[in-house]
Amino acid sequence: MRENAIKVIRTRKHKVTTDSNHAFNVAPNFLDQDFSADGPSQKWAGDISYIWTSEGWLYLAVIIDLYSRRVIGWAVSNRMKRDLAIKALDMAVGLRKPPKGCIHHTDRGSQYCSGDYQKSLKQHGFLVSMSGKGNCYDNSMVETFFKSLKAELIWRQKWATRRQAEGAIFQYINGFYNPRRRHSSLGGKSPLAFERRAA
Repeated sequence: MRENAIKVIRTRKHKVTTDSNHAFNVAPNFLDQDFSADGPSQKWAGDISYIWTSEGWLYLAVIIDLYSRRVIGWAVSNRMKRDLAIKALDMAVGLRKPPKGCIHHTDRGSQYCSGDYQKSLKQHGFLVSMSGKGNCYDNSMVETFFKSLKAELIWRQKWATRRQAEGAIFQYINGFYNPRRRHSSLGGKSPLAFERRAA
């Protein structure tokens, strides 16, 4: 590693982003750790993560199409409220216009269980699915994306402002992860290339 100037990127301290201590209804786990799909917009998964900047925390919500691992919706905010999750969902719906019955899977966080978020899911005909309590493996595809984002971008430097981090995340998703990052599970193709091949 020294000969090739390869540096170890160490993981950082964990911050809890799931508030499941609420009175909202919780949906069953229809996904049940089956992350395979035969085509786009059959199964979506969403979650929220966090990035530390010198201005404070920046929260990132994403929606991923499990067929290709493509990030189809995302949003950032300095607050971890339901409007953050709704913005990511709105972007994904605008891009894909999913058919009725598309599985939408998340954890049991209050943002996803809120009345406003659930109303939007119902309007678009999603089959709502939620992880078991405290089981990160139920949403491991999105967790894997966050780990890649942090190891390949976030943990490599310090972020002075939220805007600086947001710009870098935009470039990572739209300039690298979706069009160029290869996945062994996709036969060595990027999410966009995998979708084009199947079209």
